Amino acid sequence: MIKAGIIGATGYAGVELFRILLRHPNVEKIFVSSVSFEGQQIDDVYQNLLGQLGSKSDGRLLTADEVKEKADVLFTALPHGIAEQYADYCVKHGKKLIDLSADFRYGMDEATFKEWYKKDWQYPDVHKQSVYGSPELYRSDIAKANIIGNPGCYVTSATLALMPALKHGLLNTDCIIVDSKSGVTGSGRNPSMSNQFCECGESFSAYKIGAHRHQSEIVRNCSLIAKKNVGIVFTPHLIPQNRGILSTIYASLSEEGIRIASSGTAAIRELYNEAYKNEPFVRVLPEGKNPTTRVVRYSNYCDMQVYVVNDGKMLEIVSCLDNMIKGASGQAVQNMNIMYGFAETTAIDFVPPAF
Repeated sequence: MIKAGIIGATGYAGVELFRILLRHPNVEKIFVSSVSFEGQQIDDVYQNLLGQLGSKSDGRLLTADEVKEKADVLFTALPHGIAEQYADYCVKHGKKLIDLSADFRYGMDEATFKEWYKKDWQYPDVHKQSVYGSPELYRSDIAKANIIGNPGCYVTSATLALMPALKHGLLNTDCIIVDSKSGVTGSGRNPSMSNQFCECGESFSAYKIGAHRHQSEIVRNCSLIAKKNVGIVFTPHLIPQNRGILSTIYASLSEEGIRIASSGTAAIRELYNEAYKNEPFVRVLPEGKNPTTRVVRYSNYCDMQVYVVNDGKMLEIVSCLDNMIKGASGQAVQNMNIMYGFAETTAIDFVPPAF
């Protein structure tokens, strides 16, 4: 049994973490903090939690220092550039940290982090101990880690969709187009012009074209998988729904890809089925089924489908996930399960609702 702490518990990712951990049989206590609501009760901030806390939490929003002292594993759901200090504390006190910001997503590549996030590392040594928290890529490393950088939500949908094709050399890698749509929760709970109802309701828009920070993370992942530089054109869009990400990815096939695809889409789909046959949260859909955000809502699944198009010259991949679960808090708990040797699906084996 472990004690978990969430710093930043009243943001969307933080409260989803709390909701999931409440049902985790190996978590005996949950401690939470929030700068905005310090001293208040989390079930006053989020009424859905009324009557749900049981013996795991008294619901009081503590200071971050109180939480870090009480917890065995610390989840940081904070703006970028803040988690390092908590990671340093965890390393020195034999605790574990899972960070949901970008602070630990770049390995030892401080230059790329600084380029995209305009921040310097304050504790460079802790990055040497961090592992990128994509279970489908780095499960064995995660199991031995004390510091985890939880992947971005757009990044998870794109990386999982591209990984089998890149591993098998099926794609030309000079330019892969990633076209992604996200629900409004992806922009966080703090109000802004873009997430006001009158701005995003009944509207569909691209944003941060060519400049979204997740592009650098997608490029990094794909280049490591392919073992060479991969060019990515990433365009995110905001859609008028609460949650969910759907990514449509276009890539020209290499000579090897064209050879395999010459017998039809089924050959590529079989390669994807083989790649993910032992993955509990990746579903390669059967022929005729298309991914939709509705059927992954409130679940830790990433659904995907492949299509050979343009007279057998291109591969189109569609993937979707819940950006708050597999794209954030569910994946964080999946990482925790791996780190502690719990069954990987514990507390995140949600069956998606039918509608």
